Amino acid sequence: MTQGPLTTEAGAPVADNQNSETAGVGGPVLVQDQLLMEKLAHFNRERIPERVVHARGAGAYGTFTVTADVTAYTRASFLSEVGKQTETFLRFSTVAGNLGSADAVRDPRGFALKFYTEDGNYDLVGNNTPVFFIKDAIKFPDFIHTQKRDPYTGSQEADNVWDFWGLSPESTHQVTWLFGDRGIPATLRHMNGYGSHTFQWNNAAGEVFWVKYHFKTDQGIKNLTQAEADKLAGTDPDSHQRDLRESIERGDYPSWTVQVQIMPAADAATYRFNPFDLTKVWPHEDYPPVEIGKLELNRNPENVFAEVEQSIFSPAHFVPGIGPSPDKMLQGRLFAYGDAHRYRVGINADHLPVNRPHATEARTNSRDGFLYDGRHKGAKNYEPNSFGGPFQTDRPLWSGEAVTGATGSQAAPSHAEDTDFVQAGNLYRLMSEDERARLIENLSGFIAKVSRDDIAERAINNFRQADGDFGKRLDAAVQALRG
Repeated sequence: MTQGPLTTEAGAPVADNQNSETAGVGGPVLVQDQLLMEKLAHFNRERIPERVVHARGAGAYGTFTVTADVTAYTRASFLSEVGKQTETFLRFSTVAGNLGSADAVRDPRGFALKFYTEDGNYDLVGNNTPVFFIKDAIKFPDFIHTQKRDPYTGSQEADNVWDFWGLSPESTHQVTWLFGDRGIPATLRHMNGYGSHTFQWNNAAGEVFWVKYHFKTDQGIKNLTQAEADKLAGTDPDSHQRDLRESIERGDYPSWTVQVQIMPAADAATYRFNPFDLTKVWPHEDYPPVEIGKLELNRNPENVFAEVEQSIFSPAHFVPGIGPSPDKMLQGRLFAYGDAHRYRVGINADHLPVNRPHATEARTNSRDGFLYDGRHKGAKNYEPNSFGGPFQTDRPLWSGEAVTGATGSQAAPSHAEDTDFVQAGNLYRLMSEDERARLIENLSGFIAKVSRDDIAERAINNFRQADGDFGKRLDAAVQALRG
């Protein structure tokens, strides 16, 4: 490929490949950003038939039980009273590996939870980390390309991984998480889950709150060292899937205590961090997590393909009382996840037993297409109609947000303490000396594999900016390995 400006698939030059278009600074992403749509749509179609990301997965059915009154914050029916139970399906996954890869690897774990509520399915699609590598969905295809096999060598390349991370300092916080002790969970039962994004809750009075979800494992945190994981991945590549299935079979049902951090909407504009930045957490001293429920997994799928591989999740699947935030990664995922499943499983994927609503009925005017089951019989397929067809409620699921400013490709707004390094440094300083030593060992072993000194130095410099001791020790360890 010749040198020159980056272009769209149609050859038009790209003015900004770092920031998606929003309605003003901090506003929601615009559909008119066709570069974003083109990149995400093309990315979703790069593999067939397995998932492009999160291909390696395991899942189970369970129950969510409300343990605290949250009606002051949300009108969601499934959260309406203490003791109320909702059926769920949870799919765990690794991110980068293919369908045949091993479970015990250093990789974030997907934590995708479907609530079968009486108002339709609510999907909470998160990870086992509270943050992510990037803050804008327009960079997601680029990021995943660095984690997957290089199109020329056919292998994952350290050069690609660290070149991108070094040039994307916002990734420093998540990379510190990933190469720390929690980067390789011992089992799927012994790790936390997070909604990761910021979401909107709105109550019956129309008041708005921003929330973050936390799922704290009741089994306790257990992790593997790199050496333990390397051995387990080679001797038992199905270790995590087998452990989950067998624990449920013997009646040892895994559970998680569900918590939320709640921020009044008025706090968002002046909070010290951008509350919609996926590379940042809300420190617990600012917004303490509040317990709201208990999640238990208690039933295995009867067929892995039908129920785990064909399960679909989309963060766009909301219910009344819950909605999106201006988080630019979330805004992109609202499109990308549904688009991926329509391509991978089919336009009628929502008709499959694992995906269709269990506590209510889907009433739509969509017809035909691949695998259509004829469920609508002779009903009319338009709205409005005078034949008793479904009708609109005139009540939005979530509250609208005021937006101002010019449209265009724009970075998210910066708040008082927003830097790419502050929270990574805080995380490093929270670690014990033994944890820091393992972190340095894990990072240096990977960085030492890059072929160019400038890529290695740029990567190390991000950690140096997070914490001087962090960077100094990492630099020395890499130099020792590279000779």
